[in-house]
Amino acid sequence: MLQTQMNENFYAVIMAGGGGTRLWPLSRIQKPKQMLKLTDEGTLFQLAVSRLTGLFDPDHILVVTVAEQASALQQQTPQIPVENYLIEPMPKGTASVVGMAAVAIQSRNPEGVMAVLTADHFIANVKKFQQCLKAAYQQANEGYLLTLGIKPTFPATGYGYVQRGKFLNEVENLPIFLVEEFKEKPDLEKAEEFIHRGDHDWNSGMFIWRVDKILDEFMRLMPELAAQLRKISDAWNTPSRSEVVGEEWPKIQPQTIDYGIMEKARSVAVIPATDLEWNDVGSWESLYDVLPADENGNIVLQGNFINVDTQQSVIYSDSNERLLVTIGLKDIIVIDSGDALLVCNRKDAQKVRSVVKILKDRGETRYL
Repeated sequence: MLQTQMNENFYAVIMAGGGGTRLWPLSRIQKPKQMLKLTDEGTLFQLAVSRLTGLFDPDHILVVTVAEQASALQQQTPQIPVENYLIEPMPKGTASVVGMAAVAIQSRNPEGVMAVLTADHFIANVKKFQQCLKAAYQQANEGYLLTLGIKPTFPATGYGYVQRGKFLNEVENLPIFLVEEFKEKPDLEKAEEFIHRGDHDWNSGMFIWRVDKILDEFMRLMPELAAQLRKISDAWNTPSRSEVVGEEWPKIQPQTIDYGIMEKARSVAVIPATDLEWNDVGSWESLYDVLPADENGNIVLQGNFINVDTQQSVIYSDSNERLLVTIGLKDIIVIDSGDALLVCNRKDAQKVRSVVKILKDRGETRYL
């Protein structure tokens, strides 16, 4: 009975409109992080779709993206119906993305439950991931807004945190807790305190809820956006949908779903997703948490490469025609995209995003 209900009422929404500037110069506006093939199994977007196999039929998978990326994403996952690609006219934050997807699902199925997922993260333990989604589906049908919390492996200052409150339930052999508080990205001292306390998880940015419940929270907490979504909803199954979306979308005030809704919502719960083997692949350095290194400790992604005494480095060349040679390097990142060459120390990998800002300030859009 439960499986039948899930097959009918459970929808996955993959947010796939981001850029991933910390993986420049490979990640660009026309080919963002989720379109990169960093493993033999496919691009990050293809992996995001693949790990839904067996839990969601392709017609229950929706993708929210921008027009510039939609065609390439469709080619990567032809099993998803074209009408399931929802086009965001311009970036307005994750709150509007969730709102549009909720409207689309509610128009199909007022009993729908949506799992808001990412297109550019790596999750090795797919079985555990699906177990978490099944548990969240059941708890969401009790009126809760669910988030998946990632057990911290170090005192990260680049992630937001979720503090667990009292125990709520156990579903699918997984404990579920009420959320005590969402916390912004901390400084190192505060992050170390969170780790020591043992009741904080990283905020994964993955959420599960009934569509009617989240739309009610929009009305309560973001009434202006709710009114705009109502106009879009009224036109959704009419010929004027594109026109109404085009009129309303530019008026939307950018906001994240975390700040706009989750930090102030009622009945919010978290499932601590332990052993998920999750990584947001947020920098070239983070590849060491995802991909196996060779006998020299190097990660060689692609290219015609000769190594002479190079260790603990990340190497990529976009061309098999041009020979790439490194001699006597250690802890270095070398990324040759064809029109740009990045060379930096591994410890400085997070600074790559500053290069993107410099290029934007200079107006050198051909490199973005």
